[in-house]
Amino acid sequence: MGDGVPAGSGSGSGSGSDDPFLRKYQRSELRIASEFLTTWLPFLSRDLCPGCTDSLADRIRSLDSEVDGDAELAKPEENVDPLSPDVKGEQGMDENGIDNRNLGESGDDEGETNSLGSWKDGAQGCFEGTPKASTSSLAQESPSVRTSSSHMSWADMAQEDELEEEDDQESNKRLADTNGLTEESRVSAVSEKPKLPREQREYIRFMNVKRKKDFICLERVDGKLVNILQGIELHTGVFSAAEQKRIVDYVYQLKGMGKRGELKERTYTAPQKWMRGKGRITIQFGCCYNYATDRNGNPPGILQNEMVDPLPHLFKVIIRRLIRWHVLPPTCIPDSCIVNIYEEGDCIPPHIDNHDFVRPFCTVSFLSECDIVFGSKLKIKAAGEFDGPYKVPLPVGSVLVLNGNGAGVAKHCVPAVPTRRISITFRRMDESKRPKDYVPEPDLQGIQPLQYEAERSKRSNSYETDQHSRRYLPRRGAYNGSRGYIERNDPRSEPHYSLQIHRGPSSRRRVRVNVDS
Repeated sequence: MGDGVPAGSGSGSGSGSDDPFLRKYQRSELRIASEFLTTWLPFLSRDLCPGCTDSLADRIRSLDSEVDGDAELAKPEENVDPLSPDVKGEQGMDENGIDNRNLGESGDDEGETNSLGSWKDGAQGCFEGTPKASTSSLAQESPSVRTSSSHMSWADMAQEDELEEEDDQESNKRLADTNGLTEESRVSAVSEKPKLPREQREYIRFMNVKRKKDFICLERVDGKLVNILQGIELHTGVFSAAEQKRIVDYVYQLKGMGKRGELKERTYTAPQKWMRGKGRITIQFGCCYNYATDRNGNPPGILQNEMVDPLPHLFKVIIRRLIRWHVLPPTCIPDSCIVNIYEEGDCIPPHIDNHDFVRPFCTVSFLSECDIVFGSKLKIKAAGEFDGPYKVPLPVGSVLVLNGNGAGVAKHCVPAVPTRRISITFRRMDESKRPKDYVPEPDLQGIQPLQYEAERSKRSNSYETDQHSRRYLPRRGAYNGSRGYIERNDPRSEPHYSLQIHRGPSSRRRVRVNVDS
């Protein structure tokens, strides 16, 4: 297992049978507690030292390991991978060296490869890496996993707790029958809950995604007033808590594989921390991106002669979700990604993403919320501290899309994070910049977005934005950052003018104008 998983988590003994306190709770209750506390971890650990934060995080993860322990006792001969869909290959192995046997994607599902719900994932999992990395070819390089017959599509993951509870009830019923306890009260208590078809559940979740696309920050660029945030979008509700946990667990598994040398040399990078904010861990898939001119004189950009591991299947599932749920367009399907693993104090300095990658691209945030700062001119105040005209909070599980001016005019940066954070940035390479031996992923071709009342949703969002804009237009002065509201006749407003429009917390809209004389 990778770092971030408590020691002994693979040897749980039932629903907390080693702990008198946990013994009172069912597996489903432990899983709910684990996911709830994981979401609240940034708040619970806010004033704790790093060591205490790590201990608390490990204790929370151990709750889920108790559930995994039950699964292992029930099927000791199987290791479960919750990550990869089944792509048939020699002896059950896919093209990345991942064993997908018994993951539930049979030939009957081959006609539904464009549907996210057709990817079957195990309900819980343990990850095992290959003893050593192969260097023969890109297609042979990736984690090696043994899987069980537990099936769960990503659409099912939204109801994972309910399914776990039903499984507990069924187990109790079988135990009662074995012991001869067949009273009507015991049997009648076990009833199946109504279950919506996968397509309906996906439809409900898709329609409940919140999308903010009206970011405005006006700055003078080359003598013209420009909305530097044109093209920025923030999508929330794309990933459930269970999905987020699955992704985070996998990232820590990849981290462990990288530390053990089981990934290609340029896939995993963990620089030594020589100062605050420097040295975050990165894991690259699809291409090797060079952040700065290296010792061989290669400029920043994609290194066409360097190979890294291909996209793992879990990340392909994420990409399919992003396209199908109208987060990224089908004309810009990502073929590479970079995982950033932040520890407390890590940051990303001001930059514009290299144009070896086409626009748009997106970043998904996990573990904790942080701000991303935008501006045509960003100032470095100190190590990990940056000053800019506009901050966008990135909630846990949110997807930030960068396009237009937001990806080409405005620089962006991430100030020092207060606690652990993971981000995954998905980008599409310019075809002329791809590595020489790059082969497009067949299962990422031709993905199409869902057609669920898209036009009605667009009209509704447009009308709501227009109504709130007229209603909340301020009459007195303007908000000028740390200097507060300035009257219109105040001479301070001449060199710098900013305007902010506030909504309620459910649909907040912020408009800021900066005009430098």
